[in-house]
Amino acid sequence: MKLELEINQAKFRNIYHHGTVNMIYSFNWLLAKQSAFFAKEDLTYQQFNILRILRGSMPKPLSTIQLRERMLDKMSDTSRLVARLETKGLVLKKQSSTDKRLVEITISRKGQNVLSRLDKVENELDQIIKNLTEVEVKTLNNLLDKMRSEASQ
Repeated sequence: MKLELEINQAKFRNIYHHGTVNMIYSFNWLLAKQSAFFAKEDLTYQQFNILRILRGSMPKPLSTIQLRERMLDKMSDTSRLVARLETKGLVLKKQSSTDKRLVEITISRKGQNVLSRLDKVENELDQIIKNLTEVEVKTLNNLLDKMRSEASQ
């Protein structure tokens, strides 16, 4: 559905304003769809992201600083997210043997099992943008990459 109908706004300041509002609205739409998917395992998308990062680093543990550097949502409170994952038994924390100020975090067996279950149905995530062809998704990826590279200069 067109953005104008979704938010009941007929005019935008210019095409760039329209594009920015469309990206923000679309991000929140996508986030809501993904949140419903991750809720099946009592996870948020940030928690899922941490578990995927930890699984990818296995068997090497990561610190909260290293996790934050790799996360998609850089504004997340990584320590709080890790604490919640630890409470759920999905990650393990221990003090670093080389630097007592650091905490090393690894994914637990239970966390690996949760990701394995989600791996089996992750095509549901892909279906969120099924209205786009592969060519359109490639174009979208290229445009988003270009937008970020231009904005960072």
